[in-house]
Order: sequence, then C-alpha cells, then structure tokens
Amino acid sequence: LDWALPPIPLTLTPLVSPSHRYRGLTLVLTFLCYTSYHLSRKPISIVKSQLHPNCSALGPNPNNNSNSSSWCSWAPFDGDNYNELFGALDNAFLVAYAIGMFISGIFGERLPLRYYLSAGMVLSGLFTALFGLGYFWNIHVLWYFIIMQVFNGLVQTTGWPSVVACVGNWFGKGKRGFIMGIWNSHTSVGNILGSLIAGIWVSSAWGFSFVVPGIIIAVMGIISFFFLVEYPEDVGCDPPVHHVRVTSKEKDPEAVTSNEGPLRVSGQSSGDHSNSPKEPAEKPEAISFLGALRIPGVVEFSLCLLFAKLVSYTFLYWLPLYIVNVAHFGAKEAGNLSTLFDVGGILGGIIAGLVSDYTGGRATTCCVMLVVAAPMLFLYNHVGQNGIGTSVAMLIVCGSLVNGPYALITTAVSADLGTHESLKGNAKALSTVTAIIDGTGSVGAALGPLLAGLISPTGWNNVFYMLIAADVLACLLLVRVVVKEVRGWCGCMVRKRGYVCT
Repeated sequence: LDWALPPIPLTLTPLVSPSHRYRGLTLVLTFLCYTSYHLSRKPISIVKSQLHPNCSALGPNPNNNSNSSSWCSWAPFDGDNYNELFGALDNAFLVAYAIGMFISGIFGERLPLRYYLSAGMVLSGLFTALFGLGYFWNIHVLWYFIIMQVFNGLVQTTGWPSVVACVGNWFGKGKRGFIMGIWNSHTSVGNILGSLIAGIWVSSAWGFSFVVPGIIIAVMGIISFFFLVEYPEDVGCDPPVHHVRVTSKEKDPEAVTSNEGPLRVSGQSSGDHSNSPKEPAEKPEAISFLGALRIPGVVEFSLCLLFAKLVSYTFLYWLPLYIVNVAHFGAKEAGNLSTLFDVGGILGGIIAGLVSDYTGGRATTCCVMLVVAAPMLFLYNHVGQNGIGTSVAMLIVCGSLVNGPYALITTAVSADLGTHESLKGNAKALSTVTAIIDGTGSVGAALGPLLAGLISPTGWNNVFYMLIAADVLACLLLVRVVVKEVRGWCGCMVRKRGYVCT
C-alpha cells in the first residue's frame, strides 16, 4: 500500500553493504519479535501449578470455616476438575489461534506486514496483561480467563506468517535451512525466558507472571513498527534468488536468465535490464487459499505438522505440571527444569536445518527425527525421573527430536513452498502458505493439550502413549515426499556426469 509509512533507515558502518545490514536487522528484529510472542505464551504452563497447588504441604487451613484440602487454590480452579479447566484455558487460546491462522495469512499478504505485526504484538501484550490483572482484581470467574485467552489467541496469529514472510523475502534457498534453524531458536528462547520470568512471581503474585511478558511484547511491537523492513526493494536492495537451475550448459548460476516472474537473476540480457528501471514490474496478485493448497508438498507437510505440533505443545503446556506430579518438584523448580526441553529444541532446529541443507531432503530429515523421537519419549516417561542427571539428559534429547521437525517445517519448508517454482516467482504466496501450514499445525497444538487434560486423570503413561502415536502418524504422512526425495537422489547418482538437479 502506498500510504504505508517507511521504516526508519538504518545507518551503520560503510564497511558493511546495505543488503547485509538490512538482512542482519531483519533477522534480529524478527527473532526478538517472535521470542516475545512465545515469552507471553509460556506463563500459563508455569502458573497452573500455583492455581491448584498441594495445599496439604503448606500446613493447616488458616480459615477454620472449611476443611477443604484446596483452600490455597485459586477459584475456579480449586475443584477436582481442575485439569479439565486447565485444558479449557489451553484450548481457548489454541483453537482461536488455529482458526485465526488460516485467515491471518490472507490479511498478511494484503496489508503492510510491519503494521500488521506491530498491531498484533501490542494487542497481544494487552490481553496477556489483562489475564494477569485478574489476580490483582481478584477475579474468580472462569469465563473472564477464557475470553482473554480467546482474544489473545486470535491476535497472536499475526506473528508467524509475518516474520516468516519477512525472512523469506530477504533470504534465498541456498542455506535457508541452517539460517532459519538458528533463527527459529526464538521459539525455545521465548519459552525459556517466559518460564524464568513467570517463575520469579509464580509463588508470590502470579499476576506479574503475565503482566511483565505483556509489557515486553507490546514494547517489541512498537520497536518493530519503526525499524522492520519488509522487502529488499523498499530500501533499494536486490531481492534474493529463490530458485536456480544449473545444467551442464550453464556454468554460472548468476548468469541464468529467468522467465519465472519478478524475481530475476542479475545476469539478464542488456535489453531487458535497460527497460527495468523505467517500467517497474507489475506486482503479482496474492495467491488464493485453494491455489496455495495445490502447491506440491503443502498438504503433506501441513498434516505432518498437525501431529508434530500436537506433541510439542503438549510438552509446552503440561511438562511443568508433569514434573511436579511425577518428580515432586516445586512450581518454580519444575518450571526451570522444563526449560531444558526448549534447550534441546534449539539444538534440534539447528541440526535439522543443517542436515536438510546438506542433503536437500527436508522430508527425510523430519521423518528420521520423528522415528527416533518415539522410543525416546517412551524412555523419558519410564526412566526420565530416576535422577536429576537422567532427567536433564532425556529432556534435552526429547526436546531436540520433537522440536527439530516442527522447527524445520514451520521455517525452511514453509519458505521453500511459499517460493515454489510452480508459483513462477510470485512471492506473494509466502504468507498464505506459511499460514496454512502453521494453521493446520495449530489444530494439533489445540488437540494435544486438550487430550492431555482428558487423559491425564487415567495416568501419565496413557498421555505418553498418545504422544508416541502422534509422532508415528506424523512420520507416515511424509512417506510419499520421502520416497520422492530418495528417488531424486538416486537419479542424481545415475546422471552423475553433467546431471541436472533443481
């Protein structure tokens, strides 16, 4: 839109090219933005154990008018159905997030991403803080907390399509998996910081566990409004090359002439190049929802992410409570220990991105990690609490294997499919494809905590069996894409002399 205010120009040392400066700025800003998104989501999992603690461990009831064993709990979570109520809180957020995500990508491609992202972050900060203010206002009505979760889930859908689209606009396919694997650690960093910040006040005044993260994400939204750059063209930089075909007749990939749309390579003919400054390329139209679904691989990776995210978000929302119930740690200690799962997630995302870049097999990398994750989840449930050392090691390993495929699909795979060669250079599909993949995954993110809340009263073993089954299903859904990748590798080996690999 022509009326959008330009970002504040970045002036740094002239020894660094403008393109590199703005790429670095985009990575840092989008990293901090989505760190703050997850930072604001994490407190609910830490505060759960304080909303319904073990009151008998605190001594006799100071209110002699009741013999209730839940005298120290926060109503309405003081009943025997507190797990179901916690599940309702989780699903109020996650169902709203899943529904909103399918719509969010469509808006993200038709509005200035900087405006869209900033407004979403400020509103998310507001609703996160309002949830925490329920403590200071002494609110004990379930529907208040449900409504705050619903609105927060809707506005938080502005985040992921926006940040992935911005990064995808600045970086080509070459080392996208490795770069985005490191960049995607914002998810785990946000979870870790959210746990630590919430843990400061969880035992004293849990309202601050939400108010402080709400302030942080709102401030980051204001910063991104002034400094985020959506497209390289906005600051006079060349767009990246998303697809390069190398054949035996074309030695230099920079000298390839592309006829696939506005993302041209620098080595075009002089006639075409002379006309480009005079006549700006016509802006491509945003892709339709059905058009995005027809991109090869979108459906398979979307369904795979549904089950992978089911596992990841079950850990996100229930791991601290599981540690409290099984290992009998306090709320703060359990929250701190649960951050090791996210530490493993950082390592898993980087490893998955690096391996998939080297092999060119995004689906194969995901499938292998999912296969190994299933027995590791079984071992963690049965031996993970035998000692602090074992628990630490198993949490890191499980976090790496569970979050590695999740991170790869939501970043590099989404960017690859959003700039797929079948789109003929139309980068306007990036936000919609990202929203479809993450929106489908968010359905699983909503189902996981809901199922955990329903199954946990029957025993934690059954919860882990559900997670293992979801891991196996996620792997099976990628079989067709894995077979295609393996055939591609075999074909390249057969045509090793002057082959064509795209």
